[in-house]
Amino acid sequence: MWRGSDPVSSGGQRVSKVEVRLKWDPSHWNQPPHHLDIIATTYSADDPYGRPVYVVHFDSRSPDGTINMSRNSQTGQGLGYVEVMTLELDRLASSFARVVVGVAIHQNSGPKTFGDLSNAGVLVVEGYKELLKDDFAQVAPFTALTVAEFTRDASAAWEFHELVRGFDSDPAVFTTEMGSAP
Repeated sequence: MWRGSDPVSSGGQRVSKVEVRLKWDPSHWNQPPHHLDIIATTYSADDPYGRPVYVVHFDSRSPDGTINMSRNSQTGQGLGYVEVMTLELDRLASSFARVVVGVAIHQNSGPKTFGDLSNAGVLVVEGYKELLKDDFAQVAPFTALTVAEFTRDASAAWEFHELVRGFDSDPAVFTTEMGSAP
């Protein structure tokens, strides 16, 4: 469940195709790996704050191929951003009104929060334009967080909104909570 301060939200910027990139340092050699995932949930125009129509994460993609993972890491090993999700919002069916993107830490090897990670961060870009860059410092005590919300405006164009808010959830529970109204 969400706890903490009010979410940080910015005014909308029109977008069509974005990438969400995630990085973190691997755990120490004698510790279980840190496993993080980018997660996207989609919401219908009929119920934009209800249950997700579908969820996209490391072992799934959207039924129409508009949201998918092009890079996945279970350890954080690699250079730079080791996990990448692409969202082709301009190709989403008109029945969708909202997409929320978040990050969750797997809790299989014991409790871990964003404060337990080093060199972690998320970057949201459209082409070469940086929409959001965050190092998770403001959500250090949490195990999951939302980072971005994409909504359709009256002209059917998609808008990006920064939405950084922390949750105390494992990935499965987080997918049901992350799209709730702040």
